[in-house]
Amino acid sequence: MEWTTEQRYRRLSDASEDEIKELKKQVDQSQWRQHFHIQPETGLLNDPNGFSYFNGEYHLFYQWFPLGPVHGMKHWYHVKSTDLVHWEQVGLAIEPEMYFESHGAFSGSGLEVGDALYLFYTGNTRDEEWVRKPYQCMAVMNKNGHITKFNEAVIDGSPSGYSEHFRDPKLWKDGEDFFAVIGAQRTNETGTVLLYRSKNLTDWNLVGEIKTDLSSFGYMWECPDYLEIADKGIFIFSPQGIEAQGDLYQNIYQSGYLLGEKLDNKTGEFIHGPFVELDRGFDFYAPQTMLDPDGRRVLVGWMGLPEVEDPSAQDGWSHCLTLPRELTLKGNKMIQRPVKELEKLRRNKCELTDRLAGETKKYDHFTGETYEMIVEFDHLDASQFGLELRTNGEQKTVIAYDSVEKKVIVDRTAAGTPVGEEYGTVRKASLDANKVKFHAFVDVSSIEVFVNDGEEVFTLRIYPQTDSKGIHFFAKGGEVAFQAVKWDY
Repeated sequence: MEWTTEQRYRRLSDASEDEIKELKKQVDQSQWRQHFHIQPETGLLNDPNGFSYFNGEYHLFYQWFPLGPVHGMKHWYHVKSTDLVHWEQVGLAIEPEMYFESHGAFSGSGLEVGDALYLFYTGNTRDEEWVRKPYQCMAVMNKNGHITKFNEAVIDGSPSGYSEHFRDPKLWKDGEDFFAVIGAQRTNETGTVLLYRSKNLTDWNLVGEIKTDLSSFGYMWECPDYLEIADKGIFIFSPQGIEAQGDLYQNIYQSGYLLGEKLDNKTGEFIHGPFVELDRGFDFYAPQTMLDPDGRRVLVGWMGLPEVEDPSAQDGWSHCLTLPRELTLKGNKMIQRPVKELEKLRRNKCELTDRLAGETKKYDHFTGETYEMIVEFDHLDASQFGLELRTNGEQKTVIAYDSVEKKVIVDRTAAGTPVGEEYGTVRKASLDANKVKFHAFVDVSSIEVFVNDGEEVFTLRIYPQTDSKGIHFFAKGGEVAFQAVKWDY
């Protein structure tokens, strides 16, 4: 179906109850609805927004076009949780209705200040000639969950020297001052991020660009985030327009981080190392982090990408969010692990120990559609070994380690209904290890694999048939020993 501009730019309030009911009915019949991931009730989900801890609960919002599986008039949808696992559907949080958000409430962040949660986001507008003007906007949620918008935008338009691509503010406090990083594009069409400072959340002053070594690194930097772990500064962003280099930068757009010294928030100076991709899979973008009451830094990403349509669109919905991940540092590398609270979902534990020699094996009690599984391989002399997940013999998603190339390989060529084939069906990441551990979370239409306790992560959507529930273990060119444990979800 071709969507007209008029159809894309309708608000939720423009739709009748019957229309919403029919959309929901269509979505509920989809064979690819997830069991334990955040997903839209109808329409399209994209960037996570406003991820925060407030009033004793975790709050998470996401970009939402409720009336179809396309990028249209963006709203904010609200879910909340006490444990990062079981999420309550709160419902519509921000509907674009003010002059400064006439064509959508774009991405932003949340911060607890006093007894309220402040939401800082981009308002998208277009004039009669379809020329964009961005506004940075503020709303406040009280302890009863009621959200009130400021009557005026707090930053009007883009600063001089930058294009209309100016969005996605990430808010934090340092001392008595508030700071925000905002994704931007220079007028020479190169990407950057701008740093702002405020005393009161209403009046914002431009400090300048975050000064990095990446003066020409893509044409737009979206969804910036700045955080600090163990006395280091970490700058996360999603650059657009990066060319693939070997196994790197294979997706249409990337998400990654720069690790360095703490940001100088007076000058914007940031001394850092190389850009590192956060996730080496097919479907990961626009991540956002928050600091929880225990001092953990927790990340959630969009399990999808702009301009890549997924098969569930035929059922009236698109995309979901990743599971929450705890971030830590190991030397100069970011480590990502699934939050410990996910263990609450575990049931029906199965264990297995075996050895393979140039063969593929299956085991009666190792099957399933939604589960968590940890497999530890000791590659004695096998040239390649790994797993085939969600397989029915013909369909399969392969998670493997090649001990000759010293690479982890994720292959969804035969995973089911194709998705994003124009960007390839195989992803690889270098890993030099004698023992390899795959920690996989398999849902109805996705897999997240944490390799060697979060050294690398691969996130991917898959669309297999409902009978594709097999789990196969294989070794090629020699022997491998392994231990596996699986819990149903």
